[in-house]
Amino acid sequence: MAIQIPSRQLFIDGEWREPVLKKRIPIINPATEEIVGDIPAATAEDVEIAVDAAHRAFSRNGGKDWASTSGAYRAKFLRAIASMILERKPELAKLEVVDTGKPLDEAASDMDGVASCSKYYAELAEALDAKNYPLLMAAWKIAPALAAGCTAILKPSELASVTCLELAEICKQVDIPPGVLNIVTGLGSEAGAPLASHPHVDKIAFTGSTATGIKVMTAAAQMVKESIAADFLEKLIDWSKNIKISDPMEEGCRLGAIVSKGQYEKIINFISTAKNEGATILYGGGRPQPQHIRKGYFIEPTIITDVSTSMQIWREEVFGPVLCVKTFTTENEAIELANDTDYGLGAAVISKDLERCERLTKALQAGVVWVNCSQPCFNQAPWGGNKRSGIGSELGEWGLDNYLSIKQVTHYISNEPWGWYPPPQKQ
Repeated sequence: MAIQIPSRQLFIDGEWREPVLKKRIPIINPATEEIVGDIPAATAEDVEIAVDAAHRAFSRNGGKDWASTSGAYRAKFLRAIASMILERKPELAKLEVVDTGKPLDEAASDMDGVASCSKYYAELAEALDAKNYPLLMAAWKIAPALAAGCTAILKPSELASVTCLELAEICKQVDIPPGVLNIVTGLGSEAGAPLASHPHVDKIAFTGSTATGIKVMTAAAQMVKESIAADFLEKLIDWSKNIKISDPMEEGCRLGAIVSKGQYEKIINFISTAKNEGATILYGGGRPQPQHIRKGYFIEPTIITDVSTSMQIWREEVFGPVLCVKTFTTENEAIELANDTDYGLGAAVISKDLERCERLTKALQAGVVWVNCSQPCFNQAPWGGNKRSGIGSELGEWGLDNYLSIKQVTHYISNEPWGWYPPPQKQ
């Protein structure tokens, strides 16, 4: 049965609002290439209205409506949002599948993560009273911002906005004060740029590549000790063949469609360039064979070998199911290869030698290092990259600190005068 995409407007000041220029952007299902709906396309005029709404909500009634309320009060809304996310989990997961092409199981897991993140920051918001203290990427930013007493404007990617607009509907249902959270969809050049450059926006939280703002969560390079490389590659191919590529709504799907035609073509060009530069496409490299997915932006798991460190495929972020494999002989060589990059979000060390693992966790220039696993994420732990992969951390108490202003207040309590210079003598 076809999934019905709700028709939404911009969410500003607690109300649905048609864009000033009345423009909309089509939603294309990456798995079928069909237009399945549309989203509102905000422009600078709409951004101005949203910023004004957020500022008024922050200062309304001297801050007593939101900014200066107790952590327990704000936690109530975060918990209500989490509860409704879980209540609507099956529907929201399917909407995210149609919007992004990711497998249904993954989308359902993301909804659990959204709810969990909101609950976590609800607990921290309550703790503030005592200790002074996608849609997942959206939750990583919105939950701590609201917990800290900030008002916010969310501008999701125009390629994946559907569930963020449903978050707006949830905010209406839990009666969050008007203007506290505003959601503005549209193109980056028409809505994102005016928002990022607005003089009254006090903080910008952004997850994405340095160029385009697409989140990277893919293991793009694998370094393997030369002595085990042949056996490793044989097993890697077997595992790749076992990955189910299908309509992301199908049970057991583990690799869905690429999010957009533009990104699909970019990945294919990366693979083609690597081959032209002398790399070997060991497995994959094109569209999968199953007849039932002849349409859609699907790419096979792709394994590339004979890669030099000067090749584009090694040095740039691909954002697709592509793995470059390079061998090393010594531990120091592995460290040098791993760190020879402009990026540094995540790295994984796989070895039975735990002492070696410990050495490499210290030597690798990445914000997150996993040992004998890959890509688990916890609300309590910081998440952030090094180099061009990011500045600062999200999640945990670090994520909350991003939205708090630190102020030193010193009280002098003494009957003696304060100051380096003594007071004049009484005459």
